[in-house]
Amino acid sequence: MHFLLRISGKLMRLKKKSIGLMILLFVVLSSTIAFAIEPGTFGNWFNAFYWVLTTMATVGYGDYFAVTAAGKVFTIFLYIFGIGLLSLVIGKIVEAFGEMQRRRGAGTLSFYGKDHIVLINWNRKTQAAVHEILCYTPDCRIVIIDESGQHPLEQMDQVHFISGDASSDEILQKACIHEARAAIIFGDTRIDEASLTDGKTLLIASSIERIAPQVHTTVEIMQEKNIQNFRHVHVNEFVLSHDAISRLAVRSALEEGNAEVITQLLSRQHGDDIYEIPLKSAWTTYGDAFQDLLSRGATLLADRGDLGINRKLDQKIPQDARLYIVADEDTYRKIRG
Repeated sequence: MHFLLRISGKLMRLKKKSIGLMILLFVVLSSTIAFAIEPGTFGNWFNAFYWVLTTMATVGYGDYFAVTAAGKVFTIFLYIFGIGLLSLVIGKIVEAFGEMQRRRGAGTLSFYGKDHIVLINWNRKTQAAVHEILCYTPDCRIVIIDESGQHPLEQMDQVHFISGDASSDEILQKACIHEARAAIIFGDTRIDEASLTDGKTLLIASSIERIAPQVHTTVEIMQEKNIQNFRHVHVNEFVLSHDAISRLAVRSALEEGNAEVITQLLSRQHGDDIYEIPLKSAWTTYGDAFQDLLSRGATLLADRGDLGINRKLDQKIPQDARLYIVADEDTYRKIRG
């Protein structure tokens, strides 16, 4: 018994590749011995190989079985050692899955994929962003980078977590930042000083722009005066923290109903939404596009950031125009074709 315990202990400490190679050699050798003992029973080596596997797996279909004394003794040998080795492999596989799940929860696994969205710094805004992204594109993969050591949304398979400093090249590479569709950097709420929060955000943005300048980067800024620093590192979009909420509250107080309209436009979960549409060759002027879209149930809203195109309907649409409409999702899909 002591000998078997020592053997099993040594086997458990072996690497997975060593165990796999040992199992393969054991099965091949056992198949060769079984065929050598009873060639008439099996007919060929492959049948012996098949019998060894079914015996070790405790399936035992009964289509092949040993008839000689030597064959039966060898079958007993397979029962004792073969099934034990197979159980060891199964245990290693279960252990590997458990270890992978633990590493996923701790945020130490690298992400492999593309066209995903990277969210940096976990807080309530990040959580709301996750749900909004999945509302827009349910199949989108999301990677969260945060310095906490626990996956914040472990129950969601589409959300991958990486623990670490997002300004580190190693952490950004773990998030496969160079293959990402976009990156959103939220202010670190664990920092009390707004200027220090913006400083950390700026450091992260600089790292992303240096490693993956093609990735569309959006940052949350605590102080408006710091925007010029972010323009220096070529950040694509800026969102002033609490600024939108403050403006929305004022509009709601002074002009009743504004808040409901803006809320619809901010979230795809409520009412109509803003969509970008491709230019059509049949449209020469903004008026052509406006009337055609209106007949389809959509309203032409803007060309890039220009919201005043309803006052220039007779002007030609430039080739580099980016048109946005307000519509529901079904109408948008019909317009897109």
